[in-house]
Amino acid sequence: MNSKSVQEIERAIDALTPEEREELYARLEEHYLQPEMELKAAIDAGRFDDRIARALADHKAGRTEPL
Repeated sequence: MNSKSVQEIERAIDALTPEEREELYARLEEHYLQPEMELKAAIDAGRFDDRIARALADHKAGRTEPL
């Protein structure tokens, strides 16, 4: 994205009503939180349980090293 595009976006945001600006902020927050929500859903569904168990077993068996 070039700086002209950024400036155009800034001008468009400045032209929004307070209500429109709140809606924009809510949508942006939802957009940026989406990956976090998907990860939490995967964890809650147990999709990482096998990997976690394997990592803990490797650590307990001494097959890990400090970062």
